[in-house]
Amino acid sequence: MAVKLNMEYQNIIFEVKEGIGHLIVNRPEVRNALNRAARVEMADVLARVKADPEIRVLVLSGAGDKAFMAGSDLKELAQYSPLDMENFMDTLAQGFYSQFERLDRPVIAMIDGLCLGGGLEFALACDLRYASDRSLLGLPEIRLGIMPAGGGTQRLSRLIGVAKTKELVFTGEFIKADEALGLGIVNGVFPAEELEEQVMAVAKKIAAKSSLALKWAKKAINASQETGLRAGLDYEAMVMCLLFTSEDKQEGIKAMFEKREPKFQGK
Repeated sequence: MAVKLNMEYQNIIFEVKEGIGHLIVNRPEVRNALNRAARVEMADVLARVKADPEIRVLVLSGAGDKAFMAGSDLKELAQYSPLDMENFMDTLAQGFYSQFERLDRPVIAMIDGLCLGGGLEFALACDLRYASDRSLLGLPEIRLGIMPAGGGTQRLSRLIGVAKTKELVFTGEFIKADEALGLGIVNGVFPAEELEEQVMAVAKKIAAKSSLALKWAKKAINASQETGLRAGLDYEAMVMCLLFTSEDKQEGIKAMFEKREPKFQGK
């Protein structure tokens, strides 16, 4: 499949190859800090991904070798009034990250270098996170007299527990990739020169699966974080019954008996 390039963006790069969308924050001169313009462009990419069934997995990364995303653009944030901040949280920060969490296909964060503040919160809203061995992760907002508010206090505590989350938030200290792996913040750590190859291998493996099954599996897992066990089990059972009506289910079982790779159509 040919690579599709959207050249009109000024702050990001977006390309699609073999069913994998790759969104790159392209602001290496400020360690890929997210300004409003970059977020608006990323929102446009998100809309394009939602409208294109050929994109089965989305990968997020940062340009250069210094940072994944080093948080928000503080020059912009410093100008916000309380009401400006409320709107920002809902549209381009906390609410924006949640759109990636709710996207109906898997999202992978490819972390190389600094992953701080809003950058880590963005990564936490992704389904999978892989980091290079030179990466540093943290929530340093407390150093500025504020706190993480892009989902960091909520998603991180659900991922690694309350006590460790409080330690990271209260101290504002950074942790290395290996510690992040031990805590369960990232799914894997690779040498920097191998990171993209390894992440794309995972993305290709996922992209070969039924997009319909992936969509509903993600919904069911996400629901487990917001409901009780009984309701979660009922939702899981309902989804399984729904998938049993799909052509992909028929193809998957047929391919298994015929000892070949299935050809899923997302139907």
